[in-house]
Amino acid sequence: MNARSDLIALIAQELAQPVSPAVLAMADAVRLHHPKAAVAVLFYGSCLRRPESLLADSLLDFYLLVDDYKAAYAGALTGLANRILPPNVFYLEARHEGATLRCKYAVISLAQFQAGMFRATDNVSLWARFSQQSRLVWSRDPQVSQAVAGACAEAAQTMLSNAMPLVEKSAGAEAIWRRAFEETYRAEVRSEGADRAAELVNADLERYRRVYALAAGAIEERTLDSATACAAAWRRRRRVSKLLNFARLAKAAFTFDGALDYVLWKVKRHSGVVLPVTDWQRRHPLLSAPVLAWRLYRRGAFR
Repeated sequence: MNARSDLIALIAQELAQPVSPAVLAMADAVRLHHPKAAVAVLFYGSCLRRPESLLADSLLDFYLLVDDYKAAYAGALTGLANRILPPNVFYLEARHEGATLRCKYAVISLAQFQAGMFRATDNVSLWARFSQQSRLVWSRDPQVSQAVAGACAEAAQTMLSNAMPLVEKSAGAEAIWRRAFEETYRAEVRSEGADRAAELVNADLERYRRVYALAAGAIEERTLDSATACAAAWRRRRRVSKLLNFARLAKAAFTFDGALDYVLWKVKRHSGVVLPVTDWQRRHPLLSAPVLAWRLYRRGAFR
C-alpha cells in the first residue's frame, strides 16, 4: 500500500469509531429531516473532542451529506441557495431518554463536500474542519463511506501542504499542524489566537503525528509552493473565506430553519433569560427580531 492508501485507511478507522447513544439519536433526527436525499451524517466539533460536555447543556455539530438538493428540501429556493453557497445550516432539537438534545447541522452535497477538500480550494472551512477527527455516524452504503474517508484524507493533505512552506524544513508534525490551524483561524470572521491552535493540536497530539507521518509521504509526490507564494495564497484565502462567511451569514437569515429557537437557546445559556415566543414569531423571525431584541434587552440578556 502507498502512503495515501494508508492515510485513507487510518481516517476510515477513525470515522468508524463508535459514538454515544445521544449522538446516534440526534444524528437519526437530522437524517430523518431529509430522508429522500441523505447519504451520510458526520459528527464533529467540541462535543467530539470533549465527550464529557455531552452531559452539559451543549450543542452537537453535524454535517449532513446529500445527493440531491431538490429531494432534500420542499422549497426550490432553499435548494438553490445550498447549491450556490453551501452549506445551508439548521438548528434542531430532539428528545432522548427524557432529555432535550440540541444540534446545529450543515447540509452539503457529497460532490461539493469532496470538491471542497482540495488544495486549490480557497475557502478553508471544509478542509480545516475535516482534517480534524470526525465520526461517520451513518452512511447509505460502503461506497459513500469510502468517499468520505478519501475526502477527509485529502483535507489533511491540503492542510499540511498549505502550511509546510511557512515553517522550517526541520519542523516536526506539531509545529506544522499548529501553523496550519493558526492560518485557517485567521481566515475566519471570528479569528482565534495562536494559543487556540496549540490547544487544539496538543489535545490530540499523537493522532496528528500519525496523520502527518502518512500525509507527508503522500505530499512528497506533490510540488509545494515557495514560502513567498504560500504566504500570498493565504492572504488570498483570508479575503475569500471572510467574504464567503459574511455571505453565508446573510443567507442564513432566509434559510436557517429554527434560527429563532437557536438564538433564544444561546441567550438562555449565556444569560439565563427565557423569552417565550409565538408560532407567528417563529414563522417570521426577521419581522419579529426588533421586538424580541428589545424584550431581551429589557430583561437584561445583553448586560
